[in-house]
Amino acid sequence: MNFEVYRETIKKGFCVPDLPSSFEELIFTYEKPVLVDFWAVWCAPCRIMSPTIEQIAKEYSGRLLAIKVNVDDKPLIATRYQIGSIPTVMMFWKGKPVLRIIGAQPLEEVKRQIDEHWPEQPSQAASQPLFGS
Repeated sequence: MNFEVYRETIKKGFCVPDLPSSFEELIFTYEKPVLVDFWAVWCAPCRIMSPTIEQIAKEYSGRLLAIKVNVDDKPLIATRYQIGSIPTVMMFWKGKPVLRIIGAQPLEEVKRQIDEHWPEQPSQAASQPLFGS
């Protein structure tokens, strides 16, 4: 597996036992939005952001899947999604990035951005262009 599910997601019993092992397959096929925390062990701001993402995983349990990807362990994933600075948090819906947050942010700001970019009607949102493209 090239990602790790946040433990708050697992504690709530929301961890699906048959998650795909591929990051790409997960973000394209998962039935709910996938929140991805791109981080590294040596990154102090990442350690500051980690409890925020844990809280998001807890509060949004059942509505999204929160995972983390260590950019040092998975540089190809980081490169593909143009992760030039960490922490970077992205939310994907049906394989498309719908949110990108760079740098450590307070919990309320992260929640505001997630809510602002949440697909209103998932079946329609997946077919509409994102970010005005």
